[in-house]
Amino acid sequence: MKKIILPVRFGVALSASLIAYFLVLSLFNWHTNPFFSLFNGVISAFGIYEAIKYYKLEQGDSFTYYNGFTVGVITGFVATLIFTIFFLFYATEVNENYLLELLAVFKGDYNVHIGLVTFVVAIMGFATTVVLTLTFMQIFKKSWNLPQKQ
Repeated sequence: MKKIILPVRFGVALSASLIAYFLVLSLFNWHTNPFFSLFNGVISAFGIYEAIKYYKLEQGDSFTYYNGFTVGVITGFVATLIFTIFFLFYATEVNENYLLELLAVFKGDYNVHIGLVTFVVAIMGFATTVVLTLTFMQIFKKSWNLPQKQ
């Protein structure tokens, strides 16, 4: 149980950051511009990186690739689940026209169900999590390179 507390804690903090960023964008009515969602990746990258880094510092020499990867994935998945629930709540209860405003940016006539959009938000978060975790584990893994003799 102790092993899962760290990534869940970082995942909750990461989702809070993503939600706060989304709400700040909505204050300026920028939350319908897809360009600003690119910064979600930066926020997610920082959260996942910090979770793995903290875990590696905590584990010391007993840090393994598998455990570091697990920490990164759990962190991102927890954040994605919480943010997806928030997104669904926002799009159905807070701003019922949000989906129409978001799709109007693409200048087309779309008949998309909120369930599909929520599913896409979740898949994007999960995919980002896996890619970022694999990337960061290249930094944190132990090198198998042998030192060169001089």
